[in-house]
Amino acid sequence: MAYHLCSSPSFFFLNPHTPSRSLPSSSSPTDFRLQSSAINTHRLSFPSLQFQSRTSLQIHHVSLQDPVAEEAQNSKAPEIGNIQSPDGNSGSLSKSYIWVNPSSPRASQLWHKSYNSRYASLVKVAEYLNSCTPIESDVFEALKGLGDNFLEQDAVMVLNNMNNPENALLALNYFQQRLKPKREVILYNVTLKVCRKGRDMERAEKLFDEILQRGVKPDNVTFSTMISCSRMCSLPEKAVEWFEKTPCFGCNPDDVTYSAMIDAYGRAGKVEMAFSLYDRARTEKWRIDPVAFSTLIKIHGQSGNFDGCLNVYEEMKAIGAKPNLVIYNTLLDAMGRARRPWQAKKIYREMISTELSPNWVTYASLLRAYGRARYSDDALNVYKEMKEKGLELNVILYNTLLAMCADVGYTNEAVEIFEEMKSSETLKPDSWTFSSMITIYSCSRKVTEAEATLNEMLEAGFEPNIFILTSLIQCYGKAKHTDDVVRIFNQLLELGITPDERLCGCLLNVMTQTPKEELCKLANSIERADEKLGYVVRLLVEKQDSSEKFKNEASQLFNSIGLDVKKAYCNCLIDLCVNLNLLERACELLDLGITLQIYIGLQSRSQTQWSLYLKGLSLGAALTALHIWFNDLSRVLESGEELPPLLGINTGHGKHKYSDKGLASVFESHLKELNAPFHEASDKAGWFLTTKVAAKSWLESRSSSELVTA
Repeated sequence: MAYHLCSSPSFFFLNPHTPSRSLPSSSSPTDFRLQSSAINTHRLSFPSLQFQSRTSLQIHHVSLQDPVAEEAQNSKAPEIGNIQSPDGNSGSLSKSYIWVNPSSPRASQLWHKSYNSRYASLVKVAEYLNSCTPIESDVFEALKGLGDNFLEQDAVMVLNNMNNPENALLALNYFQQRLKPKREVILYNVTLKVCRKGRDMERAEKLFDEILQRGVKPDNVTFSTMISCSRMCSLPEKAVEWFEKTPCFGCNPDDVTYSAMIDAYGRAGKVEMAFSLYDRARTEKWRIDPVAFSTLIKIHGQSGNFDGCLNVYEEMKAIGAKPNLVIYNTLLDAMGRARRPWQAKKIYREMISTELSPNWVTYASLLRAYGRARYSDDALNVYKEMKEKGLELNVILYNTLLAMCADVGYTNEAVEIFEEMKSSETLKPDSWTFSSMITIYSCSRKVTEAEATLNEMLEAGFEPNIFILTSLIQCYGKAKHTDDVVRIFNQLLELGITPDERLCGCLLNVMTQTPKEELCKLANSIERADEKLGYVVRLLVEKQDSSEKFKNEASQLFNSIGLDVKKAYCNCLIDLCVNLNLLERACELLDLGITLQIYIGLQSRSQTQWSLYLKGLSLGAALTALHIWFNDLSRVLESGEELPPLLGINTGHGKHKYSDKGLASVFESHLKELNAPFHEASDKAGWFLTTKVAAKSWLESRSSSELVTA
């Protein structure tokens, strides 16, 4: 920057509190002596501002009602180039200044008589101008108290302490009418900073136009102020525009401005320019401000380059820059969108180790990160900490928590969170809130609670959408209320809602839990929802015998639906086959699923172990796959081929989120019923293993018993 405003202008004048550079040995501690000394030019922040040089100590009472001291009125400020330099070179300003012994009893009195008392009065004028009516006469009347011979620096001090752009422009007009400043651009720059404080880009631009109209040449400070004003007004495109104008006026931005432009280019969507400046900043070792780092992390995050977010963070630490809370929050948000909760947790720990205190944004980012990734316990801990600190969640965060609870089966926790949300005086549940709660109750088979929540939702003025009606269909299906399932489906059609693939999948899933005598009711609904799916279901329910026709219709169905529902459809259809004792159809569907790559990697073979992988399959599909695998093993033995030393079945070790049973526990019972020699491995959860010898003996006995039965 070309200059900066100090906290006090007293260094232009007598300052008895300034320590002396040297004290002659003959001087008395209480003497005031004239010391000839060079003035250090780098302390003069305003090259054109007038200041007083005194050859003798004279004290004047200064107020807004009195004229400025006689010397101030009569003296002329020297040009900055004529000030004597520290190395003793001659110049027009070679006069002495007064050193005051700070130990003198008179020091305090002299301090109060110095320019500081006038500075305090100037600040009061600025404070009055900030709040007075924006009328020229009122502003001019207030400034008349400065007298007729005020200094240019007085004008700068008044403007610098203002924060009302409208009145600042009127004050500038007053000063311009009564002053002939050495460098008028300084007055403009200080006024532009008032516009920046007030985030008034419109007045700042008009003031810049006036600068050009009056023939005043803008300097680096002018442009850096316009750029920073644009950024503060959330106008990054404007900041870019002002930055690119700078060279046209012969100005060269400094490192601070270049750093700010990394942020501006990033926010304006000019990503390549932002990273080009960032690369230059690293090469030339500019000081990059935290806002620029934060913007770079956001750019990477918005483009999905989450590793890039972490790279910027590591580079920042490598150059010794300390991340602030905004940067940590930006990183946490990015890791949440990347579904990397483990990295969010690590970054949060690093933040805490720097003794930064998390704020609402921090907790919100953590909640989203943990909630989206279903880190349920971590998310609930963050929620509890927010409540303990009195931080209120918004509806979006509540919905994130409730959706997470619905996905992981935390029914009791969801009910508690829902009740706490309703107890808030400022928040109201929305349709997504009710949707999550109905889903939770539906999956838990709590029909009464689901219906009560639906009624509460209707009273709140929300219409049920397809998600809510799908959840209700699931709820009634689990409770085996087939007529209610049909009723809700009919209500959905009456509301003009078109059934989607997920709703059809839900109806199909309900069929797998419905008594055989009521299947026709649901088959009719499915046929109305999706004709192709309904036809395949009819072929199964009515047990039509044409195998080729069934396989052809099923193949057409799978080729017509979305990838995200193919496995769910296939699982449900196989389950329905198993329930109807249509094992041949179940095998045909499984084979079709493997052919169409709906099921991938069900089997693996190595020299030491053959394995069957059932994770992700429904119970019916898993039992069908097991049946086919056992038949394959029997054919291997019949062909004379050797089995490997070890055989294994992997069911996965998880359980259903709304059930105490998982595939592993069901298979354990089923394998015992078959008397199969597979036993759950103690060191591998979800694995059932057997040896070649045991498997061969069992398979041979199984084949013999099947022959006897036949």
